[in-house]
Amino acid sequence: MYPATVTGGGQNPDDYRALKMKYGKRGKDKDLTTLHYNNKITVTGIPLEAYEYVVNGKPALDWVVERQCVSTHKDSGIVNDANDWAIETMGNPKYPLELFLRVITVSLETMKIVRNLPKLDID
Repeated sequence: MYPATVTGGGQNPDDYRALKMKYGKRGKDKDLTTLHYNNKITVTGIPLEAYEYVVNGKPALDWVVERQCVSTHKDSGIVNDANDWAIETMGNPKYPLELFLRVITVSLETMKIVRNLPKLDID
């Protein structure tokens, strides 16, 4: 996991419940160095370089933020709760938070590798 600063949370598993993560704000602009994980936990010190790793047109971190939440399908009413999967499958209520921190590391390391690839000699 990337050693970002995680403020808040405690021993109660409910402290780590992800409902809808949001990036911080700097005036009217998004502050991508800060993530409000929930109303109890904030992650700061996210390096902007981590957003350079793009998967299917979107930074990998954005995929985590969008998918690790609670949502209800409009037509069927089916609830998709990432917290249920974290607890039932992974046995870890902190999984969504830890996944975000791991994807920071994956993003940074992947971009380090990509930047060091040799240039292609294509005419």
